[in-house]
Amino acid sequence: MLAKYGITPPEFGEIVNIMLAGEVVSQVYEGNKSFDLTLKVNEDSRETSERIRNLIVDAGGQKIPFNYIANITSSTGPNTINRENVARKIVISANVAGRDLRSVVNDIQDKINTEVKLPEGYHIEYGGQFESEQAASRILLVTSVFSIMVIFLLLFAQFRSVTQSTVILLNLPLALIGGVFTVFFTGGVISIPAIIGFISLFGIATRNGMLLISHYNDLQNVGMSAMDSVIHGSLDRLNPILMTALSSGLALIPLALGGDLPGNEIQSPMAKVILGGLLTSTFLNGFIIPIMYILTNKKIVTEVIKNDEV
Repeated sequence: MLAKYGITPPEFGEIVNIMLAGEVVSQVYEGNKSFDLTLKVNEDSRETSERIRNLIVDAGGQKIPFNYIANITSSTGPNTINRENVARKIVISANVAGRDLRSVVNDIQDKINTEVKLPEGYHIEYGGQFESEQAASRILLVTSVFSIMVIFLLLFAQFRSVTQSTVILLNLPLALIGGVFTVFFTGGVISIPAIIGFISLFGIATRNGMLLISHYNDLQNVGMSAMDSVIHGSLDRLNPILMTALSSGLALIPLALGGDLPGNEIQSPMAKVILGGLLTSTFLNGFIIPIMYILTNKKIVTEVIKNDEV
């Protein structure tokens, strides 16, 4: 229809904009003040859709009614149109109270996937705080892997043994067990503060293993057998390990129990994870590390004897 009267789409958009929204064509000065001179159709001529249809427009020198080049209908639509990445965007926002953000988004996704069929070309993105949390989780995951690698390299530099470094790293799963159980029994949400708590546990759990292994090695260097060094070394290091764990745990209890207090939203999940990891790593550390140390030393001694016989 536009081509019939020699009107291009940009020209049509300009016609509609001038008629309904108006266009500033000049300025009028009155004293020290200036006023915009706006060209548009008067209010009476655009009060109803019927009057808009009968508006006269200039189409290449021809005066024609507006309804010759456009269909005028009354309908609802957005008051503003937002775009992002050359695509229209509608923002629906909500605040979450009484629940964690991740579970709310999961419920929304399940509801939409089962009950909403989007038209072709439409898609849904979850942004805001949830998007920031997802990005932070990815960064923390990379940081966790990097931390474990650095810890292993430092352990290897200290003990010059891949076996002993690996035995010490066995303490990390022991600490994670307590942290995971604590998260499960206190809400079941692994949030950003909880992940930070897990990373903090890496250093705490590694320290206990280093205390034991280094003392076992020192006792073996003075002539003790592997079994005797484990027994005496574990007894020697029992008090330091327990004192450190108890002092850290007692300091974390107020933070772990004060999760409902203002300002503790970040500290409380982190304290709960560290506290749970401290309990399991300290308790299981006294069993797993000595047993693995004896087993690995037996294997080494057996290999040495075989080589001597050869």
